[in-house]
Amino acid sequence: MKKVTKLMLVAGISLALVGVGNSGALNSVTSAASAPLKVGRVEAAAHGTKCFTVAVAVVQNGVIVAASLDDYQFLGTDVATGVPNSDKDFGLNGYKDPNVVLASKKANTKYYSEHMAEAAGSTVSYDKNIAAVEKFATGKTIKSLEMTLSKKSAEQVVDAVSGATLVDTSNYLKAILDAAKAAK
Repeated sequence: MKKVTKLMLVAGISLALVGVGNSGALNSVTSAASAPLKVGRVEAAAHGTKCFTVAVAVVQNGVIVAASLDDYQFLGTDVATGVPNSDKDFGLNGYKDPNVVLASKKANTKYYSEHMAEAAGSTVSYDKNIAAVEKFATGKTIKSLEMTLSKKSAEQVVDAVSGATLVDTSNYLKAILDAAKAAK
């Protein structure tokens, strides 16, 4: 039975590839993929002075094809999991207060989202907010993202990014833009 299933799967994939090959769709994928991908990474202060943001952008032909954001902040050891080696020499010898660790907000999204709900009344989780910002930037040219940020107020940018309610949405987009400009 397993052999029959595998054979059917291979046959189906082969037929699909033959059909795609004849349609020309495969050719356009190859053309787009031949342009080099460039990766940029920056550290920014997108959300105040108590944390820092790492933004990564993948750029192809001046278009942001992927973006990633995360904030890092000192959070209590009772509520957060620290970055790697927080429990080793890095953390044991480097933290001023042993009751806190440097932590990724994405990795600790449950706690941080609850904190945002209590402190600011947020109704959207941290990871979903950040994903909405990343999605908004993806597919934009560097120039179009630059225009959006220069022509709209911070409040208008929040409204433009569907699914994001972060007050600092424009700062996060600026971090992605900076990463895209730094791409090599």
